[in-house]
Amino acid sequence: MEIDGVFSGGGIKGFALIGALAEIEKQGFQFKRVAGTSAGSIISALIIAGYSSDEIERMMDDLDLKVFLDSRKSLIPIAVAKWIFLFWSLGLYKGNELEKWIEARLAARGIRTFADVPPLSLRIIASDLTNGRLLVLPDDLPKYQIDPNRFSVAKAVRMSCSMPYFFEPVKIGGRGKRNNLIVDGGVLSNFPMWLFDKDNVKKTRPVLGVKLSINNNEQPPRRIKNAIQMFEALFETMKDAHDSRYISRSHEQNVIFVPTEGVLATEFELTEEGKRDLLKLGRERAKEFLATWTY
Repeated sequence: MEIDGVFSGGGIKGFALIGALAEIEKQGFQFKRVAGTSAGSIISALIIAGYSSDEIERMMDDLDLKVFLDSRKSLIPIAVAKWIFLFWSLGLYKGNELEKWIEARLAARGIRTFADVPPLSLRIIASDLTNGRLLVLPDDLPKYQIDPNRFSVAKAVRMSCSMPYFFEPVKIGGRGKRNNLIVDGGVLSNFPMWLFDKDNVKKTRPVLGVKLSINNNEQPPRRIKNAIQMFEALFETMKDAHDSRYISRSHEQNVIFVPTEGVLATEFELTEEGKRDLLKLGRERAKEFLATWTY
């Protein structure tokens, strides 16, 4: 049965998305359209490229996640250099290796630009800090005088994955115009369920979302006792506010919630056991949900 899918962001916690995808496939569902933010954009792009959950899991098993930590070269001591690069480049790591890895996997299936995917089949969320607005890629590219049919899908995924301060922002801009700084889509919408599941709009097909968190209505109050905890709460509130306001009770019945608290989004040294645990968690939550899903 064909469905539309939405995958949330979550950085390294995205291994749980692969587990959920495996169970969704096992139940006989096939994705016609997909959308995602950050880690969810990676999964979405690989699905549109025709990769199965087994293939995605194998390619992740063969990958050393630390490859993505591509810091800039410097003669300055590493500890000092990182802070300098963070100040001037706005990120600890370049993000080039992440884009190259995605680019190679998509190219192997004949996908390079958005011209190579069916129209509206793949939507990726990013955040434009320069203009203070949410981006839906490839839809919003013409606003920057960019032809979507010539824009790299891997570049769009990298934009969606550019976690503030961790990866350098991606710069885009039209002819004769200033560069616009683009970062992780999770800053403005970490779970773009609103793209496919809209109130008062008849759906073309069932929409299924996978969100790497507990149900919003079950979120316990945050404890804020110092400046660091306040910053964390500020970022989490900013990240989830848009989506929390949108996801009502009626939408929740189409969302697989996978609680991944305790795992950092930037935990690139995640152990093999940690990966297995996330995969298993995603499978279990999806199996439990799909057993009673009324679409």
